[in-house]
Amino acid sequence: MTDHALMQQILAFRAKPENQSPHGNFLGLEVLDIERGKGVVRIPYNAALAGNATTGVLHGGVITTVLDAACGISVITALAQRAPIATLDLRIDYLKPATPGQPVTAAGHCYKVTRNICFVRALAYHLDPEDPIANCTATFMLTGAQSAETGKSESAR
Repeated sequence: MTDHALMQQILAFRAKPENQSPHGNFLGLEVLDIERGKGVVRIPYNAALAGNATTGVLHGGVITTVLDAACGISVITALAQRAPIATLDLRIDYLKPATPGQPVTAAGHCYKVTRNICFVRALAYHLDPEDPIANCTATFMLTGAQSAETGKSESAR
């Protein structure tokens, strides 16, 4: 269920030019749903992003991007306060090719936040998360001066 207040905060944050990803904008990435520790994003199908022009199947890098974005959004929504983050590790299992002509949705869940690292799982799919295109596990590093757990600056410790 969408956390509407959190969604408005995230959308307002992403609307500022300095917070936008040119790559995400180019791909047409959109945030569909967010809750605390969860995020759902989608990339529309674009034949120009196919890894194989004959089949029209999206390149694996597009699937990677949508999974990384879903993971990042889930981390941002899991934190008690905004902090810069960076993908530390992203492991993907590709389960089947994406279907040409269909958008790709990814749902991420940040299931553990520590002082410096956040742990995430995500699935990429078309319409049904029970029929995934790929799954991933990821870790994100908190790169700011704030601790995710205490909210105290690193220099205050």
